[in-house]
Amino acid sequence: MSKRRFEMYHYRQALVRMRQGDSDRDIARSRLMGRKKAAQLRGLAALHGWLIPETALPDDAQLAEVLVIGTALPASSISTLEPWRAQIATWADAGVSGVRIHQALKERHGYSGSYSSVYRMLAGIGAARLPEVPLRLTFKPAEAAQVDFGAGPVITDVLSGEMMKTWFFVMTLCHSRHQYVEFVPNQTVATWLACHRHAFEWLNGVPGRLIIDNPKCAIVRACIHEPEVQRAYAECAEGYGFKIDPCPPRDPQKKGIVESGVKYVKRNFLPLRAFRDLADANRQVHAWVLGEAGNRIHGTTRIAPLTLFAEVERALLTPLPDVPPEWAVWAQVKVHRDAHVQFDKCFYSAPFKLAGQALWLKASANMIWLYRTHELIATHARRTHPGSRATAPDHLPPEALAWNLQDVQWCLKQAEQVGPACLTLVRALFADKVLIKLRAVQGVLRLAKTYGASRLEAACARANRFGTQSLRAVKSMLQKGLDQQAELPAFDSLAATYTEGGRFCRDTQTLLTH
Repeated sequence: MSKRRFEMYHYRQALVRMRQGDSDRDIARSRLMGRKKAAQLRGLAALHGWLIPETALPDDAQLAEVLVIGTALPASSISTLEPWRAQIATWADAGVSGVRIHQALKERHGYSGSYSSVYRMLAGIGAARLPEVPLRLTFKPAEAAQVDFGAGPVITDVLSGEMMKTWFFVMTLCHSRHQYVEFVPNQTVATWLACHRHAFEWLNGVPGRLIIDNPKCAIVRACIHEPEVQRAYAECAEGYGFKIDPCPPRDPQKKGIVESGVKYVKRNFLPLRAFRDLADANRQVHAWVLGEAGNRIHGTTRIAPLTLFAEVERALLTPLPDVPPEWAVWAQVKVHRDAHVQFDKCFYSAPFKLAGQALWLKASANMIWLYRTHELIATHARRTHPGSRATAPDHLPPEALAWNLQDVQWCLKQAEQVGPACLTLVRALFADKVLIKLRAVQGVLRLAKTYGASRLEAACARANRFGTQSLRAVKSMLQKGLDQQAELPAFDSLAATYTEGGRFCRDTQTLLTH
């Protein structure tokens, strides 16, 4: 027979039967305890006078004390690891595994015993520790809600065929256990804030405080005493009038209500369901919350969550603000060399003098604001297409601004103001089939500031006449003053001189007769 554990009432029953005259054999026959055990008990009882019917039986504490002292442990039951008990306890507290402890004992102390001895000692050390007893918290109606994310399924969109990894957001009221669940594609700050708004609208009110874990979308720096909250989440709390209560790091038991809610969704909603897309998943989960989940008898409250919420908690929630606060994401950005900052794969300009400096960027669904500490320095409409740019002209340096403004149409207008010859030359430069000669045209037009519009017009006319339509030619003419020289005889007039009978001109008949 395997080793049997005897309780104090077993010994008391055996003592009563011994005082009634039963033998050890009779006690063993009743299967109360074996003959050997009964004989040991009879000897201790006779020694302490417990077999005398007129004396009172000892209580459990006296009986236990006598039985422990009277039954000394045999030498073979003392562990061979007893000399290193303190060291083993220290290693166990540090989280060292039993296998590694056994190996270290062999390496450092030459221990030759088996791992089973280490296992038994670790079990004894663990049993001697005080158990960790968590404190079950109770909450008043509308006092608090707990919030967490859970890993959702991979959803394949029926129309596009795109596979999307999802998460689900859960907010559970601590008193009624009524909850809000929403499937989302990511855990960004914008998604976190949007889920809070949807949850408050679902509940038609706001609880006094939200007990959360330490996700990056809510807590910048996790700390037991002074955690640092995301700036956007802090503004959300101010707008809706709730307080943020982060759990200590690595202590999820402080939000056990929502942890249970996440498990409940995973085990009772997700299995054996198919979703067409993200919107279909949210439709199904909302119907499930208002149906099966909301009307079940909760294992802790013993009341259906929807019933307790409707009868008690709903009326005590803080009313929603008349104008819901506009959620906005805050981020620290750096002004690049091109006088732009990057956010969400898009680019927004800032004054070029701030290049290299760090700014605060506030992003709502439609707008972007840039701040230097508390000073607003730029505002842009938010871009959605990755890689797109929003540039304010006055944010660029003068040379870049001039380049952007002096486009083809501007150059044509300026050339027309100089004169028709200049306009002809500019059009010829733009008509080049190989090069884009915008810089050359801009260079030609800038010559008017140095030499004047009239001289530039004359130089352009000369360049057009000789077919040397280039910036280099016009600039050389102006530098050498060729635009101010007398005009050469036109080629057409010289040709006429010879065709109308010039000095050395002979007709064919004259040449043949002489």
